[in-house]
Amino acid sequence: MSIANLLDPITANGGETRFSGLDHWMQGRTLYGGASALIAYTAATRAFPDLPPLRAAQVAFVAPTGPEVELRREVVRQGRNVAQVKSEIWCEGQCTLTAFWLFGTEREANAVHDAAPVADWPGAPEDAEPAMHGKGPAFIQNNFEILRAQEMQGPGEPVVRRWARLTDREGLDPISELILLGDVLPPGAMRAMQRQGPISSINWSFNLLEPEPETRDGWWMSENASQHAAHGYSSERLRLWNADGKQMLDGMQCVAVFG
Repeated sequence: MSIANLLDPITANGGETRFSGLDHWMQGRTLYGGASALIAYTAATRAFPDLPPLRAAQVAFVAPTGPEVELRREVVRQGRNVAQVKSEIWCEGQCTLTAFWLFGTEREANAVHDAAPVADWPGAPEDAEPAMHGKGPAFIQNNFEILRAQEMQGPGEPVVRRWARLTDREGLDPISELILLGDVLPPGAMRAMQRQGPISSINWSFNLLEPEPETRDGWWMSENASQHAAHGYSSERLRLWNADGKQMLDGMQCVAVFG
């Protein structure tokens, strides 16, 4: 039901759109970033259904997003192999999210090598212990199953790694599923914070390594690792692997770390 609340109101025409029953997807006073990114992506693909597979995206979380929005989308450029589409969410007269989606047809490979194997493989999700039970924002408690994928707890190396699975995946294609859960974890900088304080995603850029990602039983291993944190911001690397340890998504994010 919660997935339907996110996607059913989105039409090919875009424009003024009202969502209902989004309480389970809120993160404070705004819609969870993965959910708002999925809305923007779905608005683009429903407006332009003949696009090739998604290859990459750049998403900026500009301001809080609520249930009453205006959905804007346009083809910025359509080439022979690559199409770039911009989609935006507007609330109360201001842009709250803007995204560029890069779609590309498959080419004959002239360079081939696999992503490096995951370091410190934690084992299969079926053997992992539950994590974040009763903790975290409402959108996590209501929509995700989270399992431990690293032994470390508390302060330490600025890396957060967890198995994550949507409790409701009905009707979702694999790309939409990755967009919805790609931003689910707190930043790795959380482990380096000197005191508790709020954190907020500012942007999210990612490349898809497979046009049709697959996993087992809906489980994906997500990792947020702070590459550098200072001056109230953290540069984070975000990655997703399937249940067999094959990397499917490689991304970066800027996070505001408040004191």
